[in-house]
Amino acid sequence: MEPAAVEKLIEEGIEGATATVRRQRGEHDDDHLAATVVADAFDGEPLVAQHQLVYDALGEHMTTDIHALELSTYTPEEYENA
Repeated sequence: MEPAAVEKLIEEGIEGATATVRRQRGEHDDDHLAATVVADAFDGEPLVAQHQLVYDALGEHMTTDIHALELSTYTPEEYENA
């Protein structure tokens, strides 16, 4: 799956989110991805819940098109201070 398509799904599925997705193992590996997602929706949520929001936004693609997804999730304030 193309990183841009994954970014779009995340951004459409989590209101106000900004996602940056890259191929984790190089340009020819389409099913091992790494994503950085910044969203107000993560505020006050534990890490597991933050990741579940991303998985929910990706829906069935997590079982059909994406073999592995390394996630980094932040609130806007956390991202600014990272």
